[in-house]
Amino acid sequence: MNASKVSSASTLAWQLGFLLLLLVMSGALVGSEGWAWGQVQADASLIVDIRLPRTLGACLAGALLGLAGALAQGLFRNPLADPYLLGSASGASLGVAIGMVMLSQLDVSPWFVRVGITGMAFMGAWLAVALSLVLSWGVQHTLRLLLAGVVVGVVFGAIASLLLVMFPQIQGSVQSFMLGSTAYVSWPACALMLGVLVLSWGVSVAASPLLDGLALGEFTALSLGLPVKSLRWVLLAVLALCTAAAVAQTGLIAFVGLAAPHLVRARVKGVHGKTLSLSCLMGAVLLGGADLLARGLMAPLELPVGVLTAILGGGYMLYLMRGMISKPAGGRGGGT
Repeated sequence: MNASKVSSASTLAWQLGFLLLLLVMSGALVGSEGWAWGQVQADASLIVDIRLPRTLGACLAGALLGLAGALAQGLFRNPLADPYLLGSASGASLGVAIGMVMLSQLDVSPWFVRVGITGMAFMGAWLAVALSLVLSWGVQHTLRLLLAGVVVGVVFGAIASLLLVMFPQIQGSVQSFMLGSTAYVSWPACALMLGVLVLSWGVSVAASPLLDGLALGEFTALSLGLPVKSLRWVLLAVLALCTAAAVAQTGLIAFVGLAAPHLVRARVKGVHGKTLSLSCLMGAVLLGGADLLARGLMAPLELPVGVLTAILGGGYMLYLMRGMISKPAGGRGGGT
């Protein structure tokens, strides 16, 4: 049994790695006019400076969201948990809105505007998560933490909407952020996301025995001698870091963090150390593929990648719900 699980995990890892390599290579062939098979050598600078960082950035952001989704589902023991559960999405949107309001009143360079907006999104996401933790009075009670995240998300979202009403000139920029886009990802942004991904993946895998213990129940995890409280804080910090880094660079991308762990668990049943790593690869493939579709599906019109992932991810979740509803309520024996 264990050997078959290891084989399945390694097979899935090789398959996802091959798909990821294929997506990165294909990213060099998709531009604003769609697929450009014969222009690879002629557009070398365009490929190196725009297409490749965008494709790699989409894959890195997807990997961060996949890792964050696997952490959220493991920490909260809820297969429907996603990276935005603690209000980070609304916090990032509020940060962007505040940054737009502040920077629209100043005469600054475009480089400063971009760095400022990215930083404000990052700080807004972190602030929302931190406030959720403070309102929950610690993280011992999962339900209280989830409720705090919902409240923070609603309040931050309302403030962001109020700013849009008060300053209508920022509506276009904030809406573009909320729809999600990889069009402005640069090499420095890729380097930043790669650094966050390597650090977060290493810490998550090292602390993954906590997720294995929590899957058996919190009291069981405590009886195994696991430092539940401290490790939970560490993994929550990693969850917030991954989500904030991805959202700050690509905006709000729906369903990637929710669907990636589901797709992995449908193929591989094992410890969380493997699930976390495979969720990174799955998230990278999902968002990388969605980015290619967003660029080439209706070229020269480019679809918002967040809208595309919401449509595809929503369809997948509806399919899962259909399968759950079709199962008998009582199981095999018809019990309660």
